Amino acid sequence: MRKSIGIFIFNLLFLVAFSLHINAQSLPVGTLALDDAYRRAQLLGRIDSSISFTSFPLFPSTSFKEKEKFDSNWKAKDVLININEKKGFVKLLPITWLQQYDSHHPESVNDGAMIPARGYQTIFSAGLYAQFGPLSIQLKPEIVFAQNKSYQGFPEKRVDKVWTDQLWYEMYNYNFNKIDLPERFGETNYKRIFWGQSSIRLTYGAISFGLSTENLWWGPGLQNSLVLSNTAPGFSHFTINTVKPIRTPIGSFEGQIIAGRLNNSGFFPPDTSRTYNGGPHLYEPKIDDWRYINGLIISYQPKWVPGFFIGATRSFQIYEKDMGSSLGAFNISDILPIFTSLSQKTDKEAVLNARKRDQHMSLFMRWVWLEGHGEVYAEYGRQSYFWDNQDLQVEPSFSGAYILGFRKLIPLTRRKDEYIQVNMELTQLAMNPATSNRKGQSWYLNDQVRAGYTNQGQLLGSGIGPGSNVQMLNVSWVKGIKQLGIQFERKVHNNDFQYTYIKDIRNHWVDLSATLHGEWNYKNLIFTAKIGLVDAMNYEWLYYPPPLPDFWTTGEDDFNFHGQLGLMYRF
Repeated sequence: MRKSIGIFIFNLLFLVAFSLHINAQSLPVGTLALDDAYRRAQLLGRIDSSISFTSFPLFPSTSFKEKEKFDSNWKAKDVLININEKKGFVKLLPITWLQQYDSHHPESVNDGAMIPARGYQTIFSAGLYAQFGPLSIQLKPEIVFAQNKSYQGFPEKRVDKVWTDQLWYEMYNYNFNKIDLPERFGETNYKRIFWGQSSIRLTYGAISFGLSTENLWWGPGLQNSLVLSNTAPGFSHFTINTVKPIRTPIGSFEGQIIAGRLNNSGFFPPDTSRTYNGGPHLYEPKIDDWRYINGLIISYQPKWVPGFFIGATRSFQIYEKDMGSSLGAFNISDILPIFTSLSQKTDKEAVLNARKRDQHMSLFMRWVWLEGHGEVYAEYGRQSYFWDNQDLQVEPSFSGAYILGFRKLIPLTRRKDEYIQVNMELTQLAMNPATSNRKGQSWYLNDQVRAGYTNQGQLLGSGIGPGSNVQMLNVSWVKGIKQLGIQFERKVHNNDFQYTYIKDIRNHWVDLSATLHGEWNYKNLIFTAKIGLVDAMNYEWLYYPPPLPDFWTTGEDDFNFHGQLGLMYRF
């Protein structure tokens, strides 16, 4: 059965490809203003409704059949070298400069190669795109600098007493030893150069093959994604992906298969010399080894339900040293575990191999209502195997997480092409009762692959972090690429640690934030800005219990200013 599914998907991808070459220049996830502007344009009927917007990067020149002229600056008016209009050219890619500042502690979500850092931070990117027949080369490196000032992380002391060694012990066992997620990336300025949004591809028809370091986003969410987002830097990977929908008699398909390499950060959790009750150090050094990642996303748009998309994602990571069975031999399941069974077999060999792998998978849907200029979307994920079919039927929510969201564009009757946008999104990563009762793990933590679901010390999935939840409301004015609005968020940090170890209902670490944001285009320039005010209540779970008989009092409430300024020039 597993072999048949793999052969079907393989044949589907290759049989629909044809020999004509096409433009494979990508629109990376997180491109200032543009990635979401295109998605909004679809809600207004200006872009083909068969595009799922559930897999980034996108390929606008290839896949977007614009019904109305939306963005005349996407295709360069001039190229540096025009070998032949049909055979090849070289052109400049947009220059992007993004700056960020955090006053008290880091706020780092969906910012790619940037790191969680207090103080000033900037990322600069530019490059070239060349195409010769079916071959395309996109070179767009990224340069990152972060001031990386010190700040209070997991605390050593409270005002009234020492932060107990017991909680440090629990935090190490629960979190620090099961994920490579450093609080601070060293003690000095952080400087790095990444390959960024670079790739080399061979593209035939709807299918592209290649090697890439681009960020990937899988799933329908606007603010969060369960399996792959752009919170971490992009990683090196081989890819087979669609660059436009594959149209069949039953509907359209999009998809991607990747095989790549994940790296550790090289930085350490806080206070690695701490001990507990005279025992050894709480910190357990992680394996100094890279990890292999294999992932799949497939999206289907039924012919009979326009604007409706359903799909699935699945990813595995494993240390390079653990690839191969316990007998020391490689097989297809080591290279493409995405095509292995969803259940964990009971034979000893399969169980041992499954435990070495860190799995994440999800089902998602997105429904675009063109007449109503709106969309609803959802993603439900599971981190663990189910034992057998009965386990799946009895407790399908075990190790579950989900994202729910909708967006609506309301026309302004007296202003042409102007709209009020309302967007809400809920993300729930905290363990549910089924997971906690079975002593499951928080999303992105793993006691076998102890680097967790990370690359370069940042999360591959939702940037809100293990055990966290967030509710978001965004209201804004939009016109084409332009947007001005305000976003409200309530984020609960790591409720799994709170409920499992702290257990005081007054200690929840909750951020309440309001962010003014704007996006504006003028000729070849695009400007973006954010001004965010964050009230961090009970920061790092610090709460000061009052003397009896009082029950409630104030905690460690800290204020953080988060500012961002971006500029992009398109040639």
